[in-house]
Amino acid sequence: MSGAEIVVQILADEGVNAIFGYSGGAILPTYDAVFRYNADHRKADGAESMPLIVPANEQAAGFMAAGYARASGKVGVALVTSGPGATNTVTPVRDCMADSIPIVVICGQVPTAAIGSDGFQEAPISNIMSACAKHVFLVTDAKKLEATMRTAFEIARTGRPGPVVIDIPKDVQNWSGVFQGDGVLPIPGYRARLKAVADNTLDDAACARFHEMLSQAKRPLIYAGGGVVNGEASKAVRDFANAYGIPVTTTLMGIGAVDTTAPLSLHMLGMHGTAFANYATDDCDFLIAIGARFDDRVAGVPAKFAPGAKWIAHLDIDIAEINKVKRVHWHHVGELNPAISALHQYAKAQNFKPDYSAWHQHIAALKKDHAMNYDKTSTVIQPHAVIQAINDITGGEAVVATGVGQHQMWAAQYFDFKQPRLWLTSGSMGTMGFGLPAAIGAAFAQPGKIVIDIDGDASIRMNLGELETATTYNLPVKIVVLNNNGDGMVKQWQRLFFDSRYSGSDKSLHRKDFIKAAQADGYEFAERVSNKADLARVVKAFIEFKGPAFLEVIIDPMASVYPMVGPGMSYGQMITGDWIPSRDAGAAAAAKTDKADLF
Repeated sequence: MSGAEIVVQILADEGVNAIFGYSGGAILPTYDAVFRYNADHRKADGAESMPLIVPANEQAAGFMAAGYARASGKVGVALVTSGPGATNTVTPVRDCMADSIPIVVICGQVPTAAIGSDGFQEAPISNIMSACAKHVFLVTDAKKLEATMRTAFEIARTGRPGPVVIDIPKDVQNWSGVFQGDGVLPIPGYRARLKAVADNTLDDAACARFHEMLSQAKRPLIYAGGGVVNGEASKAVRDFANAYGIPVTTTLMGIGAVDTTAPLSLHMLGMHGTAFANYATDDCDFLIAIGARFDDRVAGVPAKFAPGAKWIAHLDIDIAEINKVKRVHWHHVGELNPAISALHQYAKAQNFKPDYSAWHQHIAALKKDHAMNYDKTSTVIQPHAVIQAINDITGGEAVVATGVGQHQMWAAQYFDFKQPRLWLTSGSMGTMGFGLPAAIGAAFAQPGKIVIDIDGDASIRMNLGELETATTYNLPVKIVVLNNNGDGMVKQWQRLFFDSRYSGSDKSLHRKDFIKAAQADGYEFAERVSNKADLARVVKAFIEFKGPAFLEVIIDPMASVYPMVGPGMSYGQMITGDWIPSRDAGAAAAAKTDKADLF
């Protein structure tokens, strides 16, 4: 086989059923190999077994691969050329690293002999990507290409998942050699660390220490992060929480780890989490962190986070996260499923039957007294109402991708998610332009699901070219643009902390007509709603439309995201706005904010 054919064969062996990428000179041999593979391996219905999805921009290819990975749990693949093709994927690679998402990015490179010569479309990808990826390979020995490809997938999906980049010179792609059919690179250090984590199971003594805290607790709370979803541990967490009646709150990345409609679900905590989740975190006496990292959007001021907790336990697969931000009283570094199962089985063996009825009543009161709410009497359309109208139809079963900004937070707050891998968002990096390409990737990962992109007028502009990608491949992605004429979240901060000086964030003078743009890209359903009375009818038609659909909703430009825990604030100082009652309005009003640390 040629090196290019080996690359494609490994992709097939790894179960890849969609490749996202843009061609160019340095990757042409592999693109040709993909073409020939698909010609020789058509399905019974004539469809390609490994379709190549071509975006408008390589950044979008990376986000499509990420959306595919987030929605499926499998490794997503992007295939791009050298130089600018590869550098355009830096942002999605870093985005995946920050959110622990497994993708493999395969880049073409100038011939081996030309590396370092500043040749046409050459870039030092191994240097550039090394700071952003979980691992980077530059293949200079063609005989190691096959093993490198398999090892890249191994690294991407194992341990704490992440992006792996393979830089393949053109001469390596054109090389011919024997396809071995097996073999990986020797990476003994990495595999030893994986084995140590896998072998680090909880013994009875560790379970007993955890159980002692749990049995003494009157107000335990599970704080579940994205690691629960990435580690496929949602069922274990649900079973454990349900068995003993322990309420659960999740991070932005952990949404869907538990059914948000369940009575003991508190939905999301943190900077824009529900008021009742944040207050419950203040009130708990035992905080159980699972696959979460106490990041700044949740822990804020670490010393003031969970101030009432006598004990904090932390389960994670990455030892670097233990005691990094918040000191804990008990921790375990290992795979989540066996760890949670061991704690569950130990409690059952002790005939543990706690009475948390008082805590449950307290939780119910928090959810009732500090429920999510907004201005329902306004004559202009409120963004929350748009999300609720869609949610009423989809019922927590749709795949929802978002851009980044206010619309992202409203979607997180007002959508229901009954299962994991339905919520796709750029969490740690907060990358505008993520939503549309991620939704396209998800459409290939979960073809039977309704896939919706909730976007903002500013965020969707970042990858507006992908509107055409959805229609090109006739993907039934539903795109919602909540248009408030600007960078809504930035404008909200400018209102709060910069005396409403909208420096660089006001888009009211821009001339973009999103409906005409969508129609030009082939959308048969492209509607704009500006009248509140039309919202429910148009949303219903939008969701029921067969095929790609585009909906622009003109929303209240002054609508803000609340609750909000500003920088330097504790949860007790949370700003709840005009429509969500605060537990201590005086504390919120008196909260001081350091403008030097806004983000």
